[in-house]
Amino acid sequence: MDRHEDELERALVPALQVAVVGGGWAGLAAALEATSLGAQVNLFEMAPQLGGRARSVQTDGLVLDNGQHIMIGAYVETLRIMRMVGVDLKQAFLRTPLRLLDASGDGLVLPGGHPMLAFARGVLGRRGWTLRERLALLQAATGWMLRGFSCPDGMTVGELVRSLPAAVQDGLIDPLCVAALNTPSRSASAKVFLRVIRDALFSGQGSADLLLPRLRLGDLLPSPALDWLMRSGATVQVGRRVERIERSGTWQVDGRAFDAVILACSAAEASRLAAPTNEAWAAQAGALGYEPIVTVYMRCDGTVLPEPMLVLPSDEETRPAQFVFDHGQLGGSPGLLAFVISGAAPWLERGTDATRDATLAQAKELLHRHLKAPPVHIRNLTEKRATFRCVPELDRPAGHIAPGLIAAGDYIAGPYPATIEGAVRSAIAAARQAVSAERMAPPAAPQ
Repeated sequence: MDRHEDELERALVPALQVAVVGGGWAGLAAALEATSLGAQVNLFEMAPQLGGRARSVQTDGLVLDNGQHIMIGAYVETLRIMRMVGVDLKQAFLRTPLRLLDASGDGLVLPGGHPMLAFARGVLGRRGWTLRERLALLQAATGWMLRGFSCPDGMTVGELVRSLPAAVQDGLIDPLCVAALNTPSRSASAKVFLRVIRDALFSGQGSADLLLPRLRLGDLLPSPALDWLMRSGATVQVGRRVERIERSGTWQVDGRAFDAVILACSAAEASRLAAPTNEAWAAQAGALGYEPIVTVYMRCDGTVLPEPMLVLPSDEETRPAQFVFDHGQLGGSPGLLAFVISGAAPWLERGTDATRDATLAQAKELLHRHLKAPPVHIRNLTEKRATFRCVPELDRPAGHIAPGLIAAGDYIAGPYPATIEGAVRSAIAAARQAVSAERMAPPAAPQ
């Protein structure tokens, strides 16, 4: 068969009908991948906009992100699908070697070059630590490497690093842990933390690079993905909640037939929809615990911070935020600052006003040398279920629910915590599984 006959034969075969439930980054990635593989995709999103927990919202005449989503060079699949839909990565991100600096200029900066040598040079040159503290971190990291970045399943990050000096724990480990796992180090999984450290810091040149968005989250993927999907013949419905999924010869989504269904919605929604098909999977997905993230937006006219992103000393008593972002340096409104509170459950219990007041006090205390005007509170944006609680020996659900019914999302079993890259990778795997499984499936027996 020549190429033209092969193309004709493929053109005559009806496209696989794939439903994607959920229009966050996992749902968009699944829809993009399935469409690129030749499937006819219908995407259903119950919210009025796409983007899920990484979206933009409009408030008081400003477009604000509902969180500050840092990406790194190791996010290879996320960056691939962004390029696929036409995003110019050089314009979309400020890309720099890893820089975790505080308001005084102290912190870790990784130079370019071989990852291991860059890490060693960065630690040895780290300002603000004694030589003993720097050597202690290098010794610990060498031990992690020699052990293949593995540890007992039940170990917490706090237990993993308890021999390290307090300055190293407070100045590096705790901020890295809460940024990557959104779970305090005293209860976070050391196994997952070590996997993140391995892939981010030691997997290849540029893997640890910081990619700070210069665009609002809606413009990084949701808007260009929607345009790409519509041009490619996919159907996208927002404000449309799927009520029921069942198997009756084919998969039925609210009575409409599909060859395969990808549940890329929240774990709670996926649990509800999967329960009639697989009660055990639904119970597992429904049992996950969560950690919130609060973003406190302030305006400080005339202010330019020393870095687009600064690490802030934090605690659960008086200093809520672990990071602050200067949007004026990232293509946004000059003087707009975003303070990020990860693992924010203790502050949610105290309430919005207490969180706002404590963050304002923290800003005045730690950034007073850089503020050109008193900070004015704009708004708190809260994601109560920002990520699952990444604790040791967490039993996360598999992507497979039933033949032709597959789940995707950052909570699906895998080596990574709840990150955009984890969500995208699971979605791509789900799309490939859905398409390949249907293509290889034998024809249905006549009734």
